Amino acid sequence: MTRTSLKDYRCSIAQFAEILGDKWALLIVRDAFTGARSFSQFARSLGIANNVLAERLRHLVDHGILLREPVRPGVDRFHYRLSPAGEALFPVTAAMMQWGDRWIFASEGEPVAVVDRETLAPVQPVAVIAADGRVLGPGDVEYRRGPGWRAPPRA
Repeated sequence: MTRTSLKDYRCSIAQFAEILGDKWALLIVRDAFTGARSFSQFARSLGIANNVLAERLRHLVDHGILLREPVRPGVDRFHYRLSPAGEALFPVTAAMMQWGDRWIFASEGEPVAVVDRETLAPVQPVAVIAADGRVLGPGDVEYRRGPGWRAPPRA
């Protein structure tokens, strides 16, 4: 099944989905946050075919989510690490985990606990915060055209 490309959609969510909307891409990012760096570490964790993993890693490198670095000079092996754009996905991945913990695993408890390394206390829920510190919900915001808005092309 071929996916419809969203690359021409002038929408941040569509572009996020274009780059990270594949389940393997998200799980690779998850594993990068938990310390995976080598192809074999990703392969062992995910259990996917090598060709699929290679394509997804290349995709994430091409889109600036991961950086690909030689293990050492003169060796044809590479390590992967999150770029600044990849590291900026931390609150997104934390929010997805928290959503799953609440809505999928509520009766069993979370499969993985995310805790503050210093205090070992659970992290607080990810929230959208107003400039004055209030936690905002969907009814507290409105969507307006931003500086990059353009009318969609007519069909």
